[in-house]
Order: sequence, then C-alpha cells, then structure tokens
Amino acid sequence: MPENMMISAKYGSWKSPISIDMICSGAIAINSVALSNNFQYWLQARPADGGISLMRRDISGAIQEIVAAPYNVRSRVHEYGGGAYLIADNTIYFSNFSDNVLYSSSNGSITPVTIAGTRRYADFVMDPSRNRLIAVCEDHANPSREAQNFLVGIDLSAPNSGTILAEGWDFYSTPRLSPDGSKIVFLTWRHPNMPWDGTHLWMADIQHDGTFSNLQEIAGDNESIFQPSWSPDGKLYFVSDRSGWWNLYTLKNDGALENILPMNAEFGVPQWVFGMETYTFLSAKKMLVTYIVQGESHFATLDLETKTLTQLPAAQSVNSFAVFGEHVLFTAADTAEPNALYLLDLQTNKTETILKTTPIAIEPAYVSRAQSLEYPTENGKTAFAFYYPPQNPEYTPLAGELPPLLVKCHGGPVSAARSSLSLGVQFWTSRGFAVLDVNYGGSTGYGREYRDRLLGQWGVVDLQDSVNGVRYLTQAGLADPKRVFITGGSAGGYTVLCALTFTDVFTAGTSYFGVSDLELLKQDSHKFESHDIDMLVGTDPQLFIDRSPIHHTDKIHLPTLLLQGLDDKVVPPNQTQKIEQALLEKGVPVAALYFTGEGHGFRKAENNKKSFEAELSFYAQIGGFTPGDDIPELRIENLTKTTRDS
Repeated sequence: MPENMMISAKYGSWKSPISIDMICSGAIAINSVALSNNFQYWLQARPADGGISLMRRDISGAIQEIVAAPYNVRSRVHEYGGGAYLIADNTIYFSNFSDNVLYSSSNGSITPVTIAGTRRYADFVMDPSRNRLIAVCEDHANPSREAQNFLVGIDLSAPNSGTILAEGWDFYSTPRLSPDGSKIVFLTWRHPNMPWDGTHLWMADIQHDGTFSNLQEIAGDNESIFQPSWSPDGKLYFVSDRSGWWNLYTLKNDGALENILPMNAEFGVPQWVFGMETYTFLSAKKMLVTYIVQGESHFATLDLETKTLTQLPAAQSVNSFAVFGEHVLFTAADTAEPNALYLLDLQTNKTETILKTTPIAIEPAYVSRAQSLEYPTENGKTAFAFYYPPQNPEYTPLAGELPPLLVKCHGGPVSAARSSLSLGVQFWTSRGFAVLDVNYGGSTGYGREYRDRLLGQWGVVDLQDSVNGVRYLTQAGLADPKRVFITGGSAGGYTVLCALTFTDVFTAGTSYFGVSDLELLKQDSHKFESHDIDMLVGTDPQLFIDRSPIHHTDKIHLPTLLLQGLDDKVVPPNQTQKIEQALLEKGVPVAALYFTGEGHGFRKAENNKKSFEAELSFYAQIGGFTPGDDIPELRIENLTKTTRDS
C-alpha cells in the first residue's frame, strides 16, 4: 500500500489479517515425525476436541488419519508425556491418553498390548529377538506415596503390565538397544535434579532371558546427559554438558570419552518430554544434527571423520526430524514462515513442503522479524531477548505516539524463546504492539553457566532480566513506558505475578496457569517437578514466603488477568483461585477465566480463542485503545474509569 494511503491509527487498534480464528482453529500443531517403509508419519493435534491423531502419508502423497478419535496418542508419564508412539515392522504401538493403555495398530485393527490399570508407558524401543517392547513405566498404584518409575519389558504375545527390568532410581528415560540387540543404554536421575541438572548414563548386557547384567555407569552425576544413541556400526554416542556446553561425545574402545566437536554451542535441549532428539545417523560416519548458538538454531550434517559441519540449505529452526535412506522428514519454522512439515532429499538438497500448519499464507509485509538483543542486567551481566517491532503495512501510528510493549516470559523456567516465526507473536505486532520475548537467566541455548543462573534465584533473576529488558527498550524510545504489559504461562506466569507484585515497571499482566504460592506448589506438584523447586528456590522456608506473590498481595495494585485449566496437574487450579480471591478482596482490577477439561496448556480451539480475546480486550481496556477485532469485552472486576486513566 502506498505510504500516503496508510491509515493513521492508535497503536493496538490496527486491524490484522492474522486473526484469532487463524491461530486457534485454522492452525494445527504437528510434531514427532517418523519415516518407515516409504511412509511418513507425524502426530497432529485435533483443535476441536484437544486430542492428538497419528497421520500417515504414502508415496503417492495421500494423507490418512490412521489413529483417530476416540484415541488420543499421548502419554501421561511425567504428566508432560512425549515418546507416545513407535513404528516397528509395519505395526504402530501407541499410548492412549484416556486409559494409559498401550495399543498396537496393524492393517486397521487396534488391539491392546497392556492391560488397563495404574501404569503409564512412554519412550518405547523394540526388542525383536525377544518379541517385546522395552519402555519407561510410571506406576501410580499407591496414592499415598509418589509414583514409582522403572524400565519394563512388555511381552507382545498377550496383553500384560510388563516385567520390571531396572528399578531403584526416581526417573528413567531413553532406553536404546544396540544394533545387534546385545546391549542397552538408558538414563537415570534422582531428586532434586531435573534431567538438565544431573543424570547418569548406564550400559548393560542383555541376557538370553531378557534380564540386564554387567551394569556399567558410562558417565554422569553433575552433568546433564541427553539422547544416548547407537551408530549403525554399534558405537555409543550421547550429548553431555560436562564442558559447560551440551556437546556430542562418543565412547571410545578404550573406555575413554571423546568430545567429537568442542563448540560453544548446544547440541542438547532440556528433556521436558520423552523422545526428544537433536541428532540422528545418516551412516556410521555421518550425522544429521540440530544445534543452537546464542539462541539461534542451526540444521546441518556432521562428518564424524573430518569433524566438519555442513549447513543444510534450509535455514530453519528444526523441531522434529527422522531419516529414511536419503530422505529427511522434519518440522521447522523460520523467521518468515510458521512451523510446517517438510521432506528433504539429501541427494538433490531439494525440500518439498508436505503440510503447512496454517492454511492462510501470511504476506511478508505483515511479518515482524525478530531482532536479537543482548542487554545489561544485574551484577554486571548481560541477558538476552528477541525484540519484534510493530509491523502492519496498512497503518501508521499517531504522531508522537510510542507503541505499547508486551513482554513475553517463557515457561519452564528452563526453556527458551526462539526467533522462528510465531503466530502468537505476530498476532500482537500486526495490531501495533512491540513484543519483547525474554530469554532470562536460566534459559537454554546459552550454555550451562547461563542456565545455572536461576539456581536458587527463581523469582529474582527471571524478574530482573525482564525488568531490565523493558528499561533497555523504553530508554531507546522503542516502547511506551506507561503501557508495558507482561504475559507468560506456567513458570512464566509466576514471573508475571512476581512482576506485578515486586516491581512498578509494568502496567498490567496476564498469567496463564501461573504459580502464586511456592509452598503450595511444593506440596501439590507432580513427581517429575516435585523437588525442582528446591533447586530453583532453596530449602529455607522463608524464601518460599518471600518470593510467593500470595504472601504479598498488599503490594499488588496492577490489573491482572488469570487464565487456568481446571484439570491442571502441574500447576493446580488452587494457585490461580487463591490469587484471584486475594485481588478481589483488595479491590485490584482482576479477571479470571477457568476452563473445564483443560490441563497444563490449552488444547481446545474454543478455549484458546477465548484466551486471545480476553487478553486483547484486557490490554485495550487498560491501555486506552479500541481493538480492531470484533471481540466481546472482558469483564474486569474492580476496574473503574480512574483505574483506566491512571
């Protein structure tokens, strides 16, 4: 559009082609890809009911939903799941979310492999010579104590609960058989560690009767080990951060460990779910790898003899991939395109788009590109973030007006914001918001030292880095200091509530299933994260009080929006209910939406739509602009005209 035809309008009020329906109903989530016998497989979310289907594409290009509703291909081990299906010899094995039963699917027939009960299964590997699956199992048989985790062998001849093969550790993951089936490796760890704090890598022989013997610890303790794997010629590889960075290692014939490519780069990621991979083998001498340098993702091949990386032609942030012959099936996004499913021919370097996650193409002129920021924070250190300026070719702002700023705090807290295109970010920038996506201390992608900044400092470092990011932008004249909003989910929701309690930098904030009471979280949390709070906060009871917004509601005076799933097992609903009640009693402007049937993260399109509508209406009422969207006005309790004007 010519500049003289642009509409002059207030930031935040711009109309955008990136609609709420496009994000919530039109877009689909895809992950966990696999290739087998000329078939391409992936998991695809069903926005209508919140379920997950297994999809298959054949050599002709025809796509079929092969495990559909009422089945939900999702594991509940660790509550976060992952590693929910495996394909072996044209048979599909998958975990079903509703009953925790492991099923097999072959020729259209679905039959149970395990019996219904208290056990959950994930992270499967086929043991063909013994006609069984080896899997991680989590047993909830005794409700008076925490769940028990172990490795099991599941005989495929008849439905059963599995025979315990390894036990005694709090957690197990990544069982992987050697190519000849004679050895197995797996990871373990104990409370209070999370898998990115400290794990142990084990190797064992497998006896004729299927039991493990000659158990040997290969590496571990105060290092995070990720994705042990066997090369086609039976050599063991894994990722470790013993150097301060998640680098690739191999076990040499003499028992020594070799860092095969020392780099200030992350070849690993935090193991929130099972089945995560950052590398695979193209041959015994060549790998396909993804890695992160200073928060930016890379996709390459690695020659194991020359130790050289060759970047692949698509400069995309790869999320999931699988190799079969000379073809790579992968999901990826870049700075201009949302996540999509691709097929790469390694011989020709040609990439075919298999499936786009959104049916509507986004014109480049509407896309705000991520700008990587490094800015000063507390104690003479620096923090990182991605900044997105407002971007809409149809509009120009009012003279002298600065844009409202939306600060996004990722969950985890050991996770990371990425620079690849997100419709959830572009939704705001195309309406006239500036967005700051913060990678506060504790985020991954910047090495172990940066990740460990949050140990004992949760609610401090994440908050300081968010506040200093705001100051950096407002001092540069890139955002309106009187209209600074903050949003985040889970651990990010906790940072939001801390920001509204302990600082005066923000105007209002939105907490998605955020933590308000650290003591209550410690009491109610599920096993996987039940002791993580000891690492992130400490063991002094006073710290839990000092850093819990619920104990400092006298300090909260800023408008707050709360969104919560009523079936959340990770951050239970009482966390949100307590802070809502306290704010109502204090007279602070507050709105809260609770969603039946939703857990930790909303999966149903209708609920995601209501969340976007509520958040936009919330900022509009507080920030003094009228949305360009036709959305219902959110009712905000205790909100007065004086509150709006202030």
